[in-house]
Amino acid sequence: MSAKNGSIKLVAGNSNPALAAGIAAELGLPLTKAVVRRFADMEIFVEIQENVRGSDVFIIQSTSYPANDLLMELLIITDALRRASARRITAVVPYFGYARQDRKSGSRTPISAKLVANLITHAGVDRVMTLDLHAGQIQGFFDIPTDNLYAAPLMVRDIKDRFDLSNVMVVSPDVGGVARARGLAKRINTPLAIVDKRRERPGESEVMNVIGDVSGHTCILIDDIVDSGGTLVNAADALLKYGAKEVYAYITHGVLSGGAATRITSSRLKELVITDSIMPTEAVRNAPNIRALPIAPLIAEAIGRTAAEESVSSLFD
Repeated sequence: MSAKNGSIKLVAGNSNPALAAGIAAELGLPLTKAVVRRFADMEIFVEIQENVRGSDVFIIQSTSYPANDLLMELLIITDALRRASARRITAVVPYFGYARQDRKSGSRTPISAKLVANLITHAGVDRVMTLDLHAGQIQGFFDIPTDNLYAAPLMVRDIKDRFDLSNVMVVSPDVGGVARARGLAKRINTPLAIVDKRRERPGESEVMNVIGDVSGHTCILIDDIVDSGGTLVNAADALLKYGAKEVYAYITHGVLSGGAATRITSSRLKELVITDSIMPTEAVRNAPNIRALPIAPLIAEAIGRTAAEESVSSLFD
């Protein structure tokens, strides 16, 4: 495959080698030879070992844990490519770190998502491609074109293959995610419920009520990020308390930090389905009730369309 104006080059950082390899395989292209390593004092060194002059380059790099290191890798790779005369640089960031800090949540707090957007833009990136941003308005934080891809079509296909939709109810685990859950419920033509929760302190949540009659239904929780897993576990308990038959969860980004995998495994969730936007830890890979959907085909298709100057939004029509 080649770009409309010049060849396509794929450069991978260290965030998710398996995903990068999957995208390259889908496109039928090799990953560009590059060295991304650390000096003894942990400074990052990058060397692009192929000619990229005039090429349409896509950097595949999520900014997941360790977020600061992987973000710096992305910025330094961008600088190396810019100085090597790449024609266009697209940052493919399946999981965009710092997205949860998208507004001032209190006095004298930062809007870190905007800061990170500025860093990426000023490093020399021409375009950003990401997946299920925590808040859609983050696209406006960039002064360059930004494509926000959606995992919903992948989830819809998986749900249709595995469930009897006549007995399914889509559930938002909090009020803030209603629009996302409503969109998926509309796609599969099922009813919608909402878990109303009160968060007493960061990282903890207390379920207060369930809005909607979930009795006898197979409930599917929908969200963009699962971190500690506390919200999902509490939501599942509440839904079962209110008469749900079984509870599943479909979440785009499986951050699953700390003991989250253990918490999910020991919970009453029948299954947690995530994408491989973030490289899973060993605990996540070994968890019997956590499953990953591959997103390489989706991202590869979007990269191919971007390189050919074709519509990306039509992927989701």
